[in-house]
Amino acid sequence: MLRNLFSFFRFFVFWLVFFVITRATFEIYFLHKLNDAKIGEILQTFFWGLRLDISATAYICVIPILVFAINWFIPKVRIKPIWLKAYVWFCLFCISLNTVLNFNIFREWGTKVSFRVFTSFYHAPSEAIASSGSSPVGKCIFIGIALLTTGIVLSHFIINYKFKKPDARPSLKLSLTTLLLFVNFVLMRGGLQAKPVSQNSAYFSEKQILNQSALNTEWNLFNNVFENLRPLYNPYLYDHPDEAAKTVDELYSVKNNSTQQILTTGRPNVVIIQMESYTADVIESLGGDKGVAPNFEKFIKNGLFFNNIYASGDRTDKGIVALMSGFPSQAIRTIISDTVKHKKLPAISASFKDAGYETAYFYGGKSNYMNFDKFMTSHNIDHIIDEASFDNSHVKTQWGVYDDDLLTRNLQYSATQKQPFFNYVQTSSNHEPFTLPVKHHFADDANGDPANKFRSTAYFTDSCLNAYFEHAKKQSWYKNTLFILVADHGHRLPRNTAEAYDPAKYHIPLLFFGEVIKPEYRGKTIGKLGGQTDVAATLMAQLGMRHNQFKWSKDLLNPNSKEFAFFDWDNGFGFMQPGQAVSYDNAGRTMIYNSKRNADEKTTEAALAYGKAYLQQVFTEYMSY
Repeated sequence: MLRNLFSFFRFFVFWLVFFVITRATFEIYFLHKLNDAKIGEILQTFFWGLRLDISATAYICVIPILVFAINWFIPKVRIKPIWLKAYVWFCLFCISLNTVLNFNIFREWGTKVSFRVFTSFYHAPSEAIASSGSSPVGKCIFIGIALLTTGIVLSHFIINYKFKKPDARPSLKLSLTTLLLFVNFVLMRGGLQAKPVSQNSAYFSEKQILNQSALNTEWNLFNNVFENLRPLYNPYLYDHPDEAAKTVDELYSVKNNSTQQILTTGRPNVVIIQMESYTADVIESLGGDKGVAPNFEKFIKNGLFFNNIYASGDRTDKGIVALMSGFPSQAIRTIISDTVKHKKLPAISASFKDAGYETAYFYGGKSNYMNFDKFMTSHNIDHIIDEASFDNSHVKTQWGVYDDDLLTRNLQYSATQKQPFFNYVQTSSNHEPFTLPVKHHFADDANGDPANKFRSTAYFTDSCLNAYFEHAKKQSWYKNTLFILVADHGHRLPRNTAEAYDPAKYHIPLLFFGEVIKPEYRGKTIGKLGGQTDVAATLMAQLGMRHNQFKWSKDLLNPNSKEFAFFDWDNGFGFMQPGQAVSYDNAGRTMIYNSKRNADEKTTEAALAYGKAYLQQVFTEYMSY
């Protein structure tokens, strides 16, 4: 009997050892991110991660314990030991695969593998695969095979695959099986305390990379999937609903609803060009690399530039909703994928349609990706021009046509549009896998340096925009058109320094451009702190159109509107106000970034309170739709 109980113990120990190996693999892979960590801190990740490792192991043990019980209580049932080997190998394969998938996910998103990965793959498998184009596939496959092989070999040394059913009285069988199941259940939930173990148990450091290293990847994925499949609820209830609502209302309260009028006309054509992944790091005027977007610098000199703007989230689907509906990102959810909910959002396209504008949406890829087409048609977009609108010879990438073809089609279409018109143009060339129809402008070494590939695709989009405007100037509609150039989100590239919680990753350009800009405003820079969601109210105010339906949007040209910006990622948020930015990890229930460490505690807590109230109210409204 004791020998068989010891076999269970060995089985349990094996998985703890394998989780140690996968954690070490993660830390070696991202060793460059651990430069500021001491050896002692890195070793602590194995201690602080142990509780979730034990919980994850207990989940793996559920099936073997149940099979053992069936095999023990029903003598006629003979389950051959080979099933356990197959089960172990299957689990090893899944964990090894999850480990290497996590490399690319963590590099791009700054979080462990989550439910969002699978929903993205489900909705658009080819685009999801294309998004991993910058991942070193060969290296990942090698590591995955090495992990799987190591696990299989170790299992033969540690696990007893041939243990036999012990002889025991029925009462003893029942007692021991009940005890075994109870102990395993307690280990699954992390103890006998009121609340089960959470990600918070792995958080021990101010350095987020150490917390992420300690966090068990498999446990985190299982928990995230469960949270997304359970009935919808608000995971961001930080304060009493009335207090949270009052805090957010305070942010948007304006004493005098005036605005600086920067346009020469109140009824221009409006063309919003949403630039794929156009992070501040490629814009020289925002402190970015010189020479990546030289034409954009020329545009800045002839337009009104907002240099302190931040994306609402880290994905295109979140950026579209922020720009079109003035509705912030919802962290673990994306409203655009829910047709019933997104139909209830306001949208600037609907406002233009009501004002007599003709409306159109241009996208080089498949417009049904993440329900983009349904969102547009639900909000009074008259015409959708996407990949299907082009001859097959022009569809050359996983993302459809290149930006030059897309912008050329917009020029052709605009020439026949009835004025005034509203066009929403969504570029895509500056996206993984960073392919181009021309030679890459920046050095592209033999290993395919992703940073230079990113610079080259950004440079290509910049050149396409320049050609677009040079041709547009010759069109009769150009003089009466306001162009708005804005990114859908930031990016870790080209500098590869900004983490998911770092405001720098969300810093993006916003430019109002065109001959309808009053001469005295051309070349001027607005330093007011704001976000993507503020484009809606700012634009509507300039056109003298009602904008109170965009309750999450403030007028950046109203001197009385408050300065702040909000962004979020999977299960975390950042809140910015003049002089200070803070980021909070909801999983660890801890502040993980503070731009002003010497700020007094009361000021920092106030900034956090604003961010918590903001996310709580955003998700509350999302649930109400």
